[in-house]
Amino acid sequence: MTASGAVMRRRDFITLIGDAAATWPLAARAQQQAMPLVGFLGPASPTEYAHLVTAFRQGLSENGYVEGQNVAIEFRWAEGKYDRLPAFATELVDRHVTVIAGMSLPSALAAKAATSTIPIIFADGGDPVEDGLVSNTDRPTGNLTGVTLFNSALGAKRLELLRELVPTASVVGLLANPGNPNGRRQTNDALEAARTVGTKLEVFAASNDQEIDAAFGLLKEKHVAALMVAVDAFLNSRRPRLTALAAERMIPAIFYDRAFVAGGGLISYGYSIADAYRQAGIYTAKILKGAKPADLPVVQPPKVQLIINIKTAKALGIAVPPSLLSRADEVIE
Repeated sequence: MTASGAVMRRRDFITLIGDAAATWPLAARAQQQAMPLVGFLGPASPTEYAHLVTAFRQGLSENGYVEGQNVAIEFRWAEGKYDRLPAFATELVDRHVTVIAGMSLPSALAAKAATSTIPIIFADGGDPVEDGLVSNTDRPTGNLTGVTLFNSALGAKRLELLRELVPTASVVGLLANPGNPNGRRQTNDALEAARTVGTKLEVFAASNDQEIDAAFGLLKEKHVAALMVAVDAFLNSRRPRLTALAAERMIPAIFYDRAFVAGGGLISYGYSIADAYRQAGIYTAKILKGAKPADLPVVQPPKVQLIINIKTAKALGIAVPPSLLSRADEVIE
């Protein structure tokens, strides 16, 4: 080989390596851009909802999608201020996300108003037909489907359980967020249930921390002997505050999700929110694989759970009836 030929080969090799080096970042960027993007529209904050985001990711991973590997998630958190959700939904639409996860009724309604083409997976605590999300749960039309908990429809049963725990309670309080679209329905249902059993119901607005504190400050003045907490994403994000205030005021309170009782609350009755988020992750994965919302019927977690915290009951001086303990799905010692 001549000297000039060797030089040419070295130049060709260097050129090839340079071209490849320049191509690799482009290929990586192209792969990243090709990764489907999920828009996650959260009603509260990432700190309080960390365990639910974990459940959502679990549902995705069970169906082959791992964040950062073959799917990206862009989060928007309303921090309990539902009026932020419409702008966040529009941002996600402008980002050309593949699917939107509207993880509350306010989130889902905001997403629905923002797009009629991008698939939306919702987690609704009420009735998705009455809430205006779908016209039919078996075969949804339009671009929405998801999970319903029907937790907001269980108010009458929660009142019954609370009266079983505290039979002397002639006045019961209801803590509800008026900013939630189904808050009025929950309040009306609870008022009707209270009238049926001859119990007075005092309703307290709780759309922010100041209103929560004010409500607990009024319990004694209003002669409230027991408390119900309405289904709401903001109130769910305030679990530690609510359970701590109930303990401080020595007020028996019933909640709608196990996480409250695991954190020191007295009793809960409702479908698992974590299960709902996991199922929402599963449905999101199905959409990423090409399914249409109309192909996916609205589903709900398998069963209602009754959870009782015996330690909290003892601290409140409540003897839980054996009949109630025998019906509990879980008793936390």
